[in-house]
Amino acid sequence: MIQYWNYLREYKNQKKNILSSVDKVFQSGTLLFGNELKKFEKNFCKFNKSKYGLGVSSGTDALFIALKCLNIGKNDEVITVSNTAIPTVAAIINTGASVKFADIGKDYLIDVNKISTLINKKTKAIIPVHLFGQTCDMDKISNIAKKYKLKVIEDCAQSTGAMYKGKKAGILGDIGCHSFYPTKILGAYGDGGFLTTNNKKLYEKMHRFRFYGIDTLGINKKWKNKYYSIEHGTNSRLDETQCSILNLKLKNISFFIKRRRLIAKKYFTGLKNLDIELPLVNKSNFHVFNMFVVSHPKRDLILKKMRSKKINLAIHYPYPIHKMGAYKNYKYDNFNHLTATEKKSKMIFSLPIYPSIKNDEIENIIKNINKILLKI
Repeated sequence: MIQYWNYLREYKNQKKNILSSVDKVFQSGTLLFGNELKKFEKNFCKFNKSKYGLGVSSGTDALFIALKCLNIGKNDEVITVSNTAIPTVAAIINTGASVKFADIGKDYLIDVNKISTLINKKTKAIIPVHLFGQTCDMDKISNIAKKYKLKVIEDCAQSTGAMYKGKKAGILGDIGCHSFYPTKILGAYGDGGFLTTNNKKLYEKMHRFRFYGIDTLGINKKWKNKYYSIEHGTNSRLDETQCSILNLKLKNISFFIKRRRLIAKKYFTGLKNLDIELPLVNKSNFHVFNMFVVSHPKRDLILKKMRSKKINLAIHYPYPIHKMGAYKNYKYDNFNHLTATEKKSKMIFSLPIYPSIKNDEIENIIKNINKILLKI
């Protein structure tokens, strides 16, 4: 069976190094806020070309903390897309703010030409979701944000390492929010998230917020390293065990991205003459292919036939957020304008693209998709 995603091959290859790294953490006597976190924060910022950064417990927390530290909450509105993972919207709702959904373009990213129509006096921020591994049109988004005095929070959960006009995702707006969920470009063996920014004041505020509002940087000399909450915060820790694994894997992130791009190239070549919509890669982008998403009106039949060949594919995402029961009460408009979002959700599906998938498995996937599409 060809799995859509599997970490076990990677673990088998790196088992000795991973277990050694984890054992060092356990032997150190420090499980939280130790040297591995400090090392990872420094290393990740260096990789991402960001001045400041801090680890948190998940990508969801990263989004929530970013919003709260930009003072976004009740009676505010945030513009984002509905074709995204649930955390993007859940983080907004959890602050007390409301969501305004923009439709998407042919690249599945936010349609920048639709953003201005959603802006009103309550609008405080835009969350461009750098979906599937490439960034949104950040020049246009930044110009809109500047014109209307809005904050920009990048959802980089699927785009760590991606670039827009030579600049890394996560330093193109006010704050970048990254995820280390196992399936991501840089995946932990559990969960984890990260916040990047070039704004020192924001960094200091987010640093306090992740640990109950306590100042552990020593900004306020009176309360330096004291168990005293300066402002209301939360509990969001990226533990030493995950940091040790992430430090190990960060050394190989360029290989991970190179391998994903190579697999994508094989898919583009092997599927180019078929009646199937392949990903649109924007010229300004360096795409890291966290996912390889294609589109076909007979998606469900294709997935069924591929399963019969012992090949598992996936769908990201089968239901737009505004169609989910949990968010039916958050109707801030009638959603009639989300035509592309709804249309694409019924046709998109994802092909396996993790670094440890074998070349003969990729060829098998391409061969079977070709056979199926020639018959349906």
